[in-house]
Amino acid sequence: MNWKICWVPAAALIAVPAADAQPIGYDEALRQARVEQPALEARELQVDALHALAGAADQLPDPTLSAGVVNFPIAGPEAYNLNTIEMNMLQLGVEQTFPNLAKRHAQANVAASEVRIAQAQLTHASHDIGIGTGLAWIALAYAQQRLELASAAQDELRKLVPVARSAVSAGSARPAQSLQIRRALLDIDDARTRIDADLETAQARLTRYVPWANPVAKGAVPSADLDPFQLRMTLERNPAILLADAEENRERAAIDRARADKRPDFGVNASFGRRNPDFGNVVSVMGSVTLPLFQGRRQQPRIAAAEAQAAAAQAERTDRLRALQAEFEIDLAAWRSALRQWQRAREELLPLARDRAALETASFAAGRADLIDVIGARTALALLELEILEREEAAVRAAAKLRLTYQGHEL
Repeated sequence: MNWKICWVPAAALIAVPAADAQPIGYDEALRQARVEQPALEARELQVDALHALAGAADQLPDPTLSAGVVNFPIAGPEAYNLNTIEMNMLQLGVEQTFPNLAKRHAQANVAASEVRIAQAQLTHASHDIGIGTGLAWIALAYAQQRLELASAAQDELRKLVPVARSAVSAGSARPAQSLQIRRALLDIDDARTRIDADLETAQARLTRYVPWANPVAKGAVPSADLDPFQLRMTLERNPAILLADAEENRERAAIDRARADKRPDFGVNASFGRRNPDFGNVVSVMGSVTLPLFQGRRQQPRIAAAEAQAAAAQAERTDRLRALQAEFEIDLAAWRSALRQWQRAREELLPLARDRAALETASFAAGRADLIDVIGARTALALLELEILEREEAAVRAAAKLRLTYQGHEL
């Protein structure tokens, strides 16, 4: 299917003062939305912070410095005299702990998984910004087109005002019939009021992502056509699923860290003791090792908890994928419905309305129809054209939402 590509006319810029208008195209809006975006900047800083932490995750613990007095007597004839017995000394020592290698690797893997989660969150945030920007731009583009169409319809109806006056003066039309033009113009005014509100709303939403004072949509709107099969194949790579994968990998890394606690850690302590010169100074070197003897009450419950968390993350990932697949089918059904409604109105309803307006105008010129019939036909045609634009917007919006949500930004 190849549907027409609509262009946002330059005349649509009447919605914004020319001096203040800042035109922006669809692709440009998607690019600008990712420039100087506070939400993305915050996520990037989080990634940088976790990168810094990951670099220190597998490093050895800081050494411990100890100092003190050893075997200082506090009773007997040599009490409070540091230099009277052989065992008295001032001692200075350094201790270094060496966690087992499996634990250090597991800690590094957990830290790396945290970085991947932060990166996935950054991608997800950028993805959401792209969706919001694209849909806001489309809403603005079609509000501008509807505004131009409503203005053109009013101009056409105003051309009938002198015709109505002449018909009343000639006696071929009742005075009350001339009021029908005012009623028709009021109907179009009501439509314009709604369109103005839609345009201001769309501008406000777009400036949420592109902080320009008065953005105006320019250029081609995205196509209403898409390939559902291709989009369905990308669901496994959706940012929401990639984030779930990163979270599951973190929980699996936590299992390895919990299992590493079953292995012993080691330590070395070296100290220097200063004694009475008559006895000589001494040096001591000691080694230590942890004894994970009660694994059933210590390490094993932690391992079981980590495994349960990993299973929960896997189930969460499966649930997210199912939800995403369901949302995709819902959005796909909405797109098909909007596309068919737009096609039906454009190909069936619009030709009928145009034919009716043309026939009523010709009949009025031939004296076989009343002016009120011409006014009614042209008003109905204008309102139908506005409705068709709304249907077209719904189809384009549905297609863009599918592409932006399930395929990524359109650049």
